[in-house]
Amino acid sequence: MEIYLKLFEVLFPVFFVVGIGYYLGKKNPKIDTAFITNFAANVGTPAMIIYALNPVNISFYIFKDYFWYYLIAIVGFSVVGIVFLFIQNTKDIIRELPPFIMPNTGNMGLPICLFAYGSQGLGVSAAISALIILCHFTLGVFLADRKFSIDVIIKSPPFYAIILSVSLLYYDLRIPAFVENTTFLLMYATIFLILMSLGIALTRLKVFSLNKAIFSSIGRVILGPIIGYLLILYFELEGFAAGVLLIQCSMPSAILNYLVGSIYSPKKIVDNVASMIVVSTLMSFITIPLVVFFALKYFN
Repeated sequence: MEIYLKLFEVLFPVFFVVGIGYYLGKKNPKIDTAFITNFAANVGTPAMIIYALNPVNISFYIFKDYFWYYLIAIVGFSVVGIVFLFIQNTKDIIRELPPFIMPNTGNMGLPICLFAYGSQGLGVSAAISALIILCHFTLGVFLADRKFSIDVIIKSPPFYAIILSVSLLYYDLRIPAFVENTTFLLMYATIFLILMSLGIALTRLKVFSLNKAIFSSIGRVILGPIIGYLLILYFELEGFAAGVLLIQCSMPSAILNYLVGSIYSPKKIVDNVASMIVVSTLMSFITIPLVVFFALKYFN
């Protein structure tokens, strides 16, 4: 009974705030989320990275290990994506690959891991989320645009937050108390805003090809955690860090895939990406509780 109560405590806040966003989006279809996007990209995400990648929460060696573990998982996600898109006779596999490769480890993954495993879980999940953030502004842009641009990285505040945080981790330097308190407040404000914006986005993104979106989403929310579990078995991982890895592998496609695609890809590709994001997110409301239950039961 205790594990079911823990599961409820972990997931209820996340789904409740997403529900608030969905309600607000339905009530006012013209609600402007530009502020949330700008705040999260330029202030909130850097603050989350700095707070979470704190030597108090995670060591440099754990960061390094799980950074590489998830990089291996991304390779597995890529193979799954290529196979699934090939089976569907997709004409532009490269541009439709990002939703398979880059899950929502930030908006959904971070708060779920925080509520499941506390500050230590937050540290490991932030290591994984940092990798996905880097992928969005490098690999994601490259796949969506079919060419690489260094300007996107240079203009990205989270990139500099990652460099700063990893440097502090490497030298085992704790951030000053006033910085820790400030980033703590900004982190929780950002978590609330991005979860709410996720709910709002679900009222706006449309599904253009349901069958294709369902099939692709299986590759994201079903095979994703399977890849994570195989990594846990192969590297003989255990404890809360293994549970975080499993949870982060089970996340649906990130909305940032849609935002990047809308800038660099043709409309038809963007429609397919949006469809997969919506369907995989809805499917994850069923699959994530199962994965979190498994993680809490066997990796605690």
